[in-house]
Amino acid sequence: MEKAMLDFNYYNPVNIIFGKNKINELQTLIPDGKKVLITYGGGSVKRFGTLDRVKEALQHHIVGEFGGIEANPTFETCMEAVKQFKEGRYDYLLAVGGGSVIDGTKFIAAAINFDGDPKDIFAQGVGKGLPVKSAVPFGTVLTLPATGSEMNDGAVINFNKEKAKISFGSPHVFPKFSILEPELTYTLPKRQLANGITDSFVHIIEQYLTYPVNGKVQDEFAEGLLRILITIGPDVIDEDNHDYALRANYMWTATLALNRLLSKGVPGDWSTHALGHEITTLNQTDHARTLSAILPAVMVVRKLKKWDKLVQYAENVWGITEGSEEEKIDTAILKTVAFLKSIDMPTNLSEVDVKEEDIDTLVKQLDIHGKEAISERGDQTLDVSREIYRVALDLNF
Repeated sequence: MEKAMLDFNYYNPVNIIFGKNKINELQTLIPDGKKVLITYGGGSVKRFGTLDRVKEALQHHIVGEFGGIEANPTFETCMEAVKQFKEGRYDYLLAVGGGSVIDGTKFIAAAINFDGDPKDIFAQGVGKGLPVKSAVPFGTVLTLPATGSEMNDGAVINFNKEKAKISFGSPHVFPKFSILEPELTYTLPKRQLANGITDSFVHIIEQYLTYPVNGKVQDEFAEGLLRILITIGPDVIDEDNHDYALRANYMWTATLALNRLLSKGVPGDWSTHALGHEITTLNQTDHARTLSAILPAVMVVRKLKKWDKLVQYAENVWGITEGSEEEKIDTAILKTVAFLKSIDMPTNLSEVDVKEEDIDTLVKQLDIHGKEAISERGDQTLDVSREIYRVALDLNF
């Protein structure tokens, strides 16, 4: 019998406001009478005037500020924001920043209303994994396209004490709205732009490079988005290139990469993310740089398991039509590495300061966090993950 698309439900209530000068619409997006706590990160929103624009747009609301949410948002910092929200009697949150600020704000929104220890929102060796039953309403102003958090219901939070980077999800933490102004990306440095392209690329790969289930719509969508990123990536990372059309395509592709549309009706992998999260926990490497350092090794080690989709990837994304199936796959892997290098991303673990003696620690942490059977088939054991780390250590094309 022919393989068929898997059953699914799809729900996404996020109101996307995309284009120029959309911050001006905040006044109408947040209901009258709401007392708003603005959350942000390390201060770039202040330096580049974004925060001033936000406050100007909300001049008729009472607003407060909570800054300092980290690039990998921590439980401890987010709980400080929960305390400020409650003490200040706020009733609405506005995240101004990239995916880390938005992820942190999602957890803050959930923790404020959570009955019990907010750690229990998380599983994977940290808490009980209890459901989120409600959350404070919030919106976002996206400044760094990368994670897709502005249009989905998930978040990743760091736990310093437990040395863990854990995700949670709930339909209660969809943003009420997200403002996407492509011109806000003009202030981003090259490294952050490259990280954003890479994070988006791997998000798509994780939902696509599995096994075929005749999901023609999902495959076409994923392949098209991958081709866009490959085409525009080298130009996007030029921090002096302020071509609006270029940045608009970058921002919207990053959002579509993880608004959950690609994942519906098809299997998903997420092993590259699982292995990458442990590297960030180990040595604080940028999330996207862990992904680019792991992805080529995943393709090499899992080649037989991903064979059919790797052939499809070679043909439909890279346009490789000559040679045997294996030759097509090998050429596609080489082209993937070349693309990542073209945007100045690492493609092995040595480039992100991981050493051979670190592999035992990384695998142990995977085990602690319940990652002993991952991938689209659940057959990536700890031994297979160890092999991926080992191959990724010195992989060099």
